[in-house]
This record gives sequence, structure tokens and C-alpha cells, in this order.
Amino acid sequence: MSRPDLPIGEIAVLGLARSGASVTRLLLESGRQVYASDGGSSGILETNAASLRELASRIEIERGSGAPVLRIDTGGHDLARLERAAMVVVSPGINPAAAPVQAAREANVPVVSEVEVALRAMPDTKVIAVTGTNGKTTTTALIGHLLRGAGADAVDAGNIGTPLSQIAMRRPQPQWIALEMSSFQLHDTPGLDPVVGVLTNLSPDHLDRYPTADDYYADKARLFANASVGSHWVLNADDRRVAAMAGDVPGRKHWFSTQKPADATLESGAHTLRVLGRDILPRAELNLLGDHNVSNALAALLAVSVADDAFRESEARVRLAAALRSFRALAHRLEVVGEVDGVQWINDSKATNVSSTLVAVAGMRRPTILLLGGRHKGEAYTGLAEAIKRTVKQVIAYGEAAETIEADLGNVAQVKRLGFDFGEVIQQARESATPGDAVLLSPACSSFDMFRNYEERGASFRKMALQTS
Repeated sequence: MSRPDLPIGEIAVLGLARSGASVTRLLLESGRQVYASDGGSSGILETNAASLRELASRIEIERGSGAPVLRIDTGGHDLARLERAAMVVVSPGINPAAAPVQAAREANVPVVSEVEVALRAMPDTKVIAVTGTNGKTTTTALIGHLLRGAGADAVDAGNIGTPLSQIAMRRPQPQWIALEMSSFQLHDTPGLDPVVGVLTNLSPDHLDRYPTADDYYADKARLFANASVGSHWVLNADDRRVAAMAGDVPGRKHWFSTQKPADATLESGAHTLRVLGRDILPRAELNLLGDHNVSNALAALLAVSVADDAFRESEARVRLAAALRSFRALAHRLEVVGEVDGVQWINDSKATNVSSTLVAVAGMRRPTILLLGGRHKGEAYTGLAEAIKRTVKQVIAYGEAAETIEADLGNVAQVKRLGFDFGEVIQQARESATPGDAVLLSPACSSFDMFRNYEERGASFRKMALQTS
């Protein structure tokens, strides 16, 4: 589908963190008038606001008209101004029920994501979009890595960390985007029409924001909003929810599986990743922990292979195999940070829900000290019980969710309940582990009770884990 122009008039941006600041810059440099606001007032927000005001001043001087192009409010929102806006761009961290979003919708002002604005500024760029409950970040990074390995001009963007609007300001713009889409971003990106759409898996998540799991799944289904007979979808054949969601979606469906024959599969006899009837790489040469990462690699290989005929040629397959060999685990995703005194320390801070932690625990091969905790997201932790019984020596529960974790798992494993001192958590893990064990940070919770984000949590774990005294 074609990507429409932005409406005439002032555009409002809600949120001035990474994506909000980036899309405000894109809009200003595109000649638009912007009202940007954020209900917070942190140092980072004030720094972003100061940078944007400086940009706006330069633009006003260059135009010579004297008309202001930007107004910024921090610590609150001008609801009346939002109601007059031509469009409101909402950051993914803002709840759709928040007052400024509701005010805009009640005034019939279009509400869109930062990704939507960026896509409209990139009419010629091809998109491979990835969503799912778990594995989407690694799969997105793999797709970008494979595209570059095959010789394409490609970047990774979206929920993976780089706002798409930042890429939209690049000159020249890239040929391909590997685009990670969260459910929050999908909610407000009506124009998403990827060359290939990937759905990694589905399980309940973000129940602290969605009333029910079905509401969460409904946002995931927006990946298919613009499906047509010419669409390509890469889908997990091992996930019944994925199969059900994609059942009536128009377009060509390409399936990946680690358990049975499919378009992309792990060939059981030779343990080889096989895509569209061709062997690509022995499993032993994939430098990623866990069977779930085999699934991610198959999804990425399949997505790139169906995106363009050129990527299925024999020379391209050789390049894809070489790229896959060179790929390493992303930070905070089953990242082995080191071994100290015979104990392996693994940073899986990105595991912010139970299903992601389940995958990590199920893949452990050493006796494990499991660090669970943070801000509770509404899921029961009992789903971890069977996997914990197999490999976990001790669960260390911490943060806001500690009491709930202890209640759910106290009859399954030894649970040591701690508070909000992360240093104490690491020290307890160090004391509990013996040579040959692993300490796994896979929290099954968000980080916001103790850290700004999961990256800060993982960085703290990495630093403390490698301290020897």
C-alpha cells in the first residue's frame, strides 16, 4: 500500500524519551510545526528538550520568518492544544488510557506511533517486520545481520532500540529495514505493510497494561492489518496460537519449525538448519544458546529467503551461512558474561515475562541459581515449576514481585526472598553457587521497581558478576 503524507497543521508528540525526541527531530527537519510534551521532568527529558529547542531555533533563523516551530512542555500536557492538533504521535510507553491520549481520541484527532510517522517518510524502503511475545529482538537482529551479510544496505530499528524515525533522517535512506514491532507500537501503526511479516510465537504478556490476554493478542494481530494476496508471512508452526491467528490471513504463508518438516526446519538426522529444501548450517556452528535460538535463526533465514529472489541464489546462501556463523548473542539475551571460580554467569535481563524465562530455564544444562524478580506484570510464576524442578538449585526472589514469586514457587524449589538491594542479590547468588553451577538472571518481570530499564539491570548484573572480590 502507498504511505500517505502527514496532515497539514501542528503535530503533537507525546513523550520525550528516545523515540519521542527522535520523531520530534524528524518532524522539525521535515518542515513541520510541533507541540511536544511529557508528563515527567527527569534530567534526560530536560536534556532532550534543550537539544530540540536548539534545533528549532536554528530552523527558525534559517527560515527567517520568526514564526515559532516548536513548543515543549515537561511535567504535563496542554490538553486543549492536543485537541487542536492535526495528528498526535504517541510513544509506546504511554498507556492508551492516559488522559492526553484520550483527549486526542475524543476530539477525533488521529493518534499514531513514531513508527507510523517514520514509515511515511521512507516510501521506498523495504520492511521486514517482526513481532511475537519472545525472540523478536534476536530475530530482528539476525534478519538485519543476514541482509547485510548478503550484501544489502540494511539496518535494524524499532523496538530493538533504534527509533525508526532516526533511520528516516539518514541520507541516503537504507534499502531494507529489519523492524521489531512491540504490541504497543502495532496498536498505533495502521500503515504497516511489510514485504515480509514474521510472527515468532504468542503467549500472555503485558497483563499489567492489557485487561486480558485476548486484548494483547488483538494488538499482535495488527501485523496482518494490511494483508493482501501478495503478502509474505513467516510463521511458527510449533505454536498453535500463531497458527490460529494466521489462519484466515491473506497472502503466502511460510512456516518454520524445530519439531517437524517445514519450509525452514532443523533436520533431525544431521542436526542441520534447512531452509526451502537447502541445507544452510550445522546446528553446532550456530553460536547461540538454547533451542529457541534455533527457532529464531530459522525464522530469520526464512524471512530473508522469501523477501527477494536474489537471496535464494546459491551464492547468497553461502553468504547467509557465513553471516549466521558470525552472529553472537545480543546483550541481555542469554548472554554468557563470564565464568568466575567455575561458576558461569548468564545475563538474560531481557526476559521480562514468564514465557521468556521458561525458555531460558528449560535450556539450562548446569545446576542453576535463578534470579527472579522486579515489577510484577500480572502473570503467575507457577508456569516455571516443571522447568525449575529439572535444573534449578535455588530461586532468589527480589524486588516488588518477591512475595508473589515465593508464594507461587516456594513448594517447588528452595526460594530465598530478598528485597531491593541488587548487590545483595548477586552476593547471595555467589554464596549459593558452587563450581560447575550457573547463575542465571532471567527475571520474568519488568525492571522498573529498581532500574530505569532492562539494559541497566543487565549491565549491573554483568558488572557485579565479574567482580572477584
